[in-house]
Amino acid sequence: MTPFTEETHADREIASQPAIWRQAAAFAPSVAHLFPKRGQKVAFVGCGSSWFMSQAAAGIWESQGLGEADYYTCSEFIYTRHYDAIVAITRSGTTTETVELLQRTDIPTLVITAVENSPVTQYATESIIMDFADEQSVLQTVWATTVLGLIRHIAGESDLATLAHDAEVALASDLGELVNVDQISFLGHGWTIGLASEGALKTRESSQFWAEAYPAMDYRHGPLSIAQPGRCVWVFGEIDDSLKEDIKKTGTLLEMSTLDPLAHLIRAQRTAIAIAKKRGLNPDYPRNLSRSIILN
Repeated sequence: MTPFTEETHADREIASQPAIWRQAAAFAPSVAHLFPKRGQKVAFVGCGSSWFMSQAAAGIWESQGLGEADYYTCSEFIYTRHYDAIVAITRSGTTTETVELLQRTDIPTLVITAVENSPVTQYATESIIMDFADEQSVLQTVWATTVLGLIRHIAGESDLATLAHDAEVALASDLGELVNVDQISFLGHGWTIGLASEGALKTRESSQFWAEAYPAMDYRHGPLSIAQPGRCVWVFGEIDDSLKEDIKKTGTLLEMSTLDPLAHLIRAQRTAIAIAKKRGLNPDYPRNLSRSIILN
């Protein structure tokens, strides 16, 4: 197997995240008024990476006391439930399931997209265009983290410009043995469960790699059985000390970080790209995937 050695769009986009996060922090005050008001019941929706960012966003929104928040992949939205607002995340603005949801609902909608005048903007009540975070790679990296960072910033949970320093640390960090493991289980708690799902997706789609994702405390309820030397358990945020000990006893590599979880996701992105290249794959063009899923 010949390693793939060329620099990719994904490499450049991952490296751009500190600068793009700072740009998004400066952009946030101009769009904060478009978000749902405190006390409103909100549904965050998306597909693929945008669904996992919606999952994390809903957790942050509710934990900050801004109102009840749920999350859905667009094809599974429950139309019989009442919401005061829907926030839809979609990089391309063309994903069929997202467009159809916006067409069907009469709930006020806010779309966050990278493409101005894309189909979703025709049906949304309000739109936020973040073209500065768009990507050339099929893989979502800087788009996903910037959208979630913007929502965290507006929710008052963190300052995105400050988090950019952690992003720089994550970019400079040594990946060590992470690129040599043969399986990764990503774990999260609360809003970082969405990051765990995104980390697993990134490694699967970039390199056809065996990766799974679980709520941290559910890991002992079955998935612990696959832990062994040569594999990795990757934790976003903190976990219970007893769970750490149970994981370490298996001989698996335990990856944790004091970095903000969103910056820790950058290490996961870098790991995914490194594994893909080691396998001789171009991570910009994942097998069987395209930038947007448009159905007939």
